[in-house]
Amino acid sequence: MDKVRASAAQAVADIPHGASLAVGGFGLSGVPDVLIQALHAQGATGLEVVSNNCGVDGRGLGVLLADGRITRVTGSYVGENKEFARQYLSGELEVELVPQGTLAERLRAGGAGIPAFYTPAGVGTQVARGGLPWRYAADGAVALASPPKETRDFTGSTYVLEHGITTDFALVRAWRGDRHGNLVFRKSAANFNPLAAMAGRITVAEVEELVEPGALSPDEIHLPGIFVQRIVALTPAEAADKQIEKRTVRE
Repeated sequence: MDKVRASAAQAVADIPHGASLAVGGFGLSGVPDVLIQALHAQGATGLEVVSNNCGVDGRGLGVLLADGRITRVTGSYVGENKEFARQYLSGELEVELVPQGTLAERLRAGGAGIPAFYTPAGVGTQVARGGLPWRYAADGAVALASPPKETRDFTGSTYVLEHGITTDFALVRAWRGDRHGNLVFRKSAANFNPLAAMAGRITVAEVEELVEPGALSPDEIHLPGIFVQRIVALTPAEAADKQIEKRTVRE
């Protein structure tokens, strides 16, 4: 039951080339930076990533992206990562853009063992009709487009079929966690972390504070340890290293 690993490097050592990863975070909030850096040092390439966004230039998943280690991204927000845009438009990166709520539910469904579900999001658009550019050719033409999805009417309204997502591994960050893998997330840093953790067959969580079993009240646990296989305790410096993507206040 003790799921603590000695280091982030040890926790990600067996992630192979070509693995699929669900990664928590939104912008720079709740991003498992220490695990991402350890994976970068480990050397795995050809990764297929499912994440709300792909980090920013030089931070988060942007570190792996900059070295050409990611081949496919399923996400909902490109953001302002210039290298992401360059790789996508030049045909180096395959990108499946998904409505944000749909992406969240696809991760949750996969983790809950639900293979597919119907949603109104995307009905009447290319999300349902198909034709969204997943990959471009070097000359700018669309080399691979999204396929059409099944639709069905319920109580007079049309819904589109979406499939649940499961991945080989998941990397997430939590505020507190115990040795059994029970996790507590703090405010907006929760974002996609619980959902990504559910979707991974092997989930690795970095925690800002590691506590002993029993220290967390059952009422405060956001994600039960059944979804988590490995825990990495951050140092105080690693826990405090939190960047701000955009300052919106005056000095």
